[in-house]
Amino acid sequence: MRTLHREDGFTLVELMMATSITLVVLAVAMSTFKNALTLNDTATLVSDSNQNLRAGTNMLVRDLMQTGRGVPIGGVPIPSGTGATALKRPSPTDTQLYFNNTTETMLPAIVSGYQLGPTLNGEETDIVTMLMIDPTSYVAFPVGSTSPLTANPAPAAGLTTPYPTLAADGSSLTAGQFTTWITDAVNGIKVGDVLLFTNSLGSAIQTVTRIASNTVYFEPNDVFNFNQRSVLQGSIMQIRNTSGMSPANVFSATQVVRLHILTYYVDDATTDHAPRLTRRINHFTPQALAGVVEDLNLTYDLFDGDTNPVQITSLPHTIGALQLNGSQVRKVNVHVGVRSESKSTLNGDYLRHHATTVVSLRGLAARDTYQ
Repeated sequence: MRTLHREDGFTLVELMMATSITLVVLAVAMSTFKNALTLNDTATLVSDSNQNLRAGTNMLVRDLMQTGRGVPIGGVPIPSGTGATALKRPSPTDTQLYFNNTTETMLPAIVSGYQLGPTLNGEETDIVTMLMIDPTSYVAFPVGSTSPLTANPAPAAGLTTPYPTLAADGSSLTAGQFTTWITDAVNGIKVGDVLLFTNSLGSAIQTVTRIASNTVYFEPNDVFNFNQRSVLQGSIMQIRNTSGMSPANVFSATQVVRLHILTYYVDDATTDHAPRLTRRINHFTPQALAGVVEDLNLTYDLFDGDTNPVQITSLPHTIGALQLNGSQVRKVNVHVGVRSESKSTLNGDYLRHHATTVVSLRGLAARDTYQ
C-alpha cells in the first residue's frame, strides 16, 4: 500500500509574484537612495559655489570701499605727453593692457576696464584698477634733497644723516636713520613697490627697481614704466625746485608713502576650465581669490557737484563739454557670477549663482546731496 506524503511549497506563479514585489521594493529603495545622494551632491555644489561667491565678492567690496584712501584729489600725475612711453597696467594672464597717458595726464583713484577681461561662457568680463595708500608703510615722513634744507629736522643723537633724502636727479632715495622702513621683514619697502611723493609743488610716483643698503633706486624701464624722469610732464622732476626757487634744482621737504595699485580681473588661463577672480597688487604675483567665476561686471555712479550720471560702464565719461573721471566715482555697482566646480548629477550641468551689490567709496569725497 503506497503512503502519500504532502509536500508544501510555492507554485511558479507565487514565486514570480514574490520576486516581482521584492524587485519593486528594491527599486523604490534604490531610487530613494539615489535621490538622496543627488540632493546631497547638489547641496554640496550649492554650498561650494556660494562660498566662492562670498569669498571673492567680500574682498573686492572691501578694497573698493578703501579706494582713493590718501590719494590726492584728482589722482596722481603720470608721465604723459610728448616723449612719454606707454605705462603698463596690471593685466590678465597672456594680456598686456596700458594706462592711458596719451590723452590723460593723471591716474585717477579708480580706472575702469569695460570688457577688457576674458570672455567666459559667452559673457565679456571687466577689470578694475584702484589706487590707495598702504597703511602699513609707516607714517609719512619728510624727505629732503641732497642739499641741506632747514625744513629737515635735526638728526637723532649720534647720527649725521637726518630724515631720508632724495637724489637731486630723483633717481634714488636714501633712508637715513629710517632704515627699518626698508629692512622690516613684513612691511619693508621692496622692489616693485610704488612710492608716492608729495610736496608743495605737487605729487609724483616712482617704482622701486633696486635696493642697496639703505638706498632705494628708481631706474628706467621699471615694470610700470613710471620712472620716466626725462619727460616734461608728470615725472618726479616736476616737483623739484625750479630755477626761480631757492635753493634751485633740489627737492624741498617732501612726504613719501607707499601706494598700492590694485587690479581685479578674471583669470581663465592659469587653471584650465576654472576661471578665478584674481587680485593683483602692482605687478606682483596675482592672488586667486575664488572660482569658478564666469561674470565680473562693474558700472559706476559719478558726481561732480551738479551732474550725477549713473550706471556708467567706461571712464572717463563725457557729457557735452563736461568730462568726469575715476576720481569722481561715488558708487560702484558690482555683479559677480560663479558656477560650481563640477557638474550636478541632477541635471548634468553646472550650478550657477550671481550676486549684485552697490559699494560706496569711503576714500572718495561724499556728498550729502548725492542720491
